[in-house]
Amino acid sequence: MKVIGLLGGMSWESSSEYYRLVNERVKAALGGFHSARTVLYSVDFAVIEAMQADGRWDDAGAELNRAARALEAAGADFVVLCTNTMHKVADRLTDGLGIPLLHLADATAAAIRAAGIRRVGLLGTGFTMSQPFYRERLAAHGLDVLVPGAEDRDLVHRVIYDELVLGVVKPESREAYRGVIARLVEAGAEGVIYGCTEIELLVGPEDSAVPVFPTTRLHAEAAVDYALGKAPLPA
Repeated sequence: MKVIGLLGGMSWESSSEYYRLVNERVKAALGGFHSARTVLYSVDFAVIEAMQADGRWDDAGAELNRAARALEAAGADFVVLCTNTMHKVADRLTDGLGIPLLHLADATAAAIRAAGIRRVGLLGTGFTMSQPFYRERLAAHGLDVLVPGAEDRDLVHRVIYDELVLGVVKPESREAYRGVIARLVEAGAEGVIYGCTEIELLVGPEDSAVPVFPTTRLHAEAAVDYALGKAPLPA
């Protein structure tokens, strides 16, 4: 079994889900007392969030590169970056790294294509929805990506940063997200990507009229499948 290097803390709320999911999948695959071989590096999210807010993406990339190198030095065989937004700096994170990064958007796109879906709605932070780094990665897999309108993007982003990363889950926010999802479906989305690792703390498949693609779970499953030699890295 390969050692999974979890680069988390953005936020720790969703990173704890990664740890649970990879261990549950290993147990399901191998049975008995088996659990995942993992190394976890958890950053201080306050530092990263300040860099996001200030547009200091180069600094954030350098910080995550240091963390990824620490995972490599600790024995990780590959890196799982436990956040969608920070895949914006994936190239900087892997600079000089001797182990691969399992890119979250690639794992998500593979699941969407396997479902026979080509047009998907994307929920995430304002950075993920509005900037091209994530949508273009998905588009490279042949997907047509829809994002919510400006008002809905602001709502989705606010709930993530003001509530979910702090562990706050409100019924009224769940209802608001259901409205955003419904409007994406009305615009033609055949499926919806829960493209922020905290979103799965708020909504599930029952909150959408079309299939959903929960990136935390999909990423964790792809990591275990690669670690156990059952699948290559998504490409």
